[in-house]
Amino acid sequence: MKIALLGYGKMGKTIEKIAIERGHTIVLKVDKDDTNYDLSEADVAIDFSIPSAAVNNITNCFNSGVPVISGTTGWLSYYDMIVGLCKDKKGSFIYASNYSLGVNLFFELNKKLAKMMHPREGYSVAMEEIHHTEKLDAPSGTAITLAEGIIENTNQNAWQLDQGNENTIPITAKRINNVPGTHTVTYSSQVDDIEITHTAHNRNGFALGAVVAAEWLQDKKGVFGMKDVLGL
Repeated sequence: MKIALLGYGKMGKTIEKIAIERGHTIVLKVDKDDTNYDLSEADVAIDFSIPSAAVNNITNCFNSGVPVISGTTGWLSYYDMIVGLCKDKKGSFIYASNYSLGVNLFFELNKKLAKMMHPREGYSVAMEEIHHTEKLDAPSGTAITLAEGIIENTNQNAWQLDQGNENTIPITAKRINNVPGTHTVTYSSQVDDIEITHTAHNRNGFALGAVVAAEWLQDKKGVFGMKDVLGL
């Protein structure tokens, strides 16, 4: 498979390493400020760029007929537009806030726990996410996905950064050097706490998941997610 990397920061470099190990070829590397590039040699593109570049990158892929995997967060106010464009162009698209296979299992565990906690009185829910200091958005896309999973299955109706109330999930976002990503969901009562945590040890899990998603998407048309890739 011939892969275009849209975004060549630390994640892009890790994806390159994993992709080559899995027998693929990198035919294009696009830095965050590049807007003029040729996708004609690519079988699939993987976008881990920056929020201001993601929409342009994804649009270029649709216009070029190239399936695209996006792991960039912070641009989702344009998500519905991108989905519509993908359908208009008969494109192929996967967006995930986190491509780690373990995190996507964690998403399902989070929903299951939320369903179990919904009828229990006396518990309040809160979240914490910790990432490296280079992460531009807060809270993380992964934290937002976790919050949405709770909202779907409880009386909570929103999330809010740093504070919350009875029906709003507070999300604390911390930025610490060299932390790939840690997410904790806590249900607290006067008698006990129930916590689930996912801790990434490095970027390899995110990169592997993105490459696996690209392999899965290559011959398909439409808009998909990691649940489709993993058969969940």
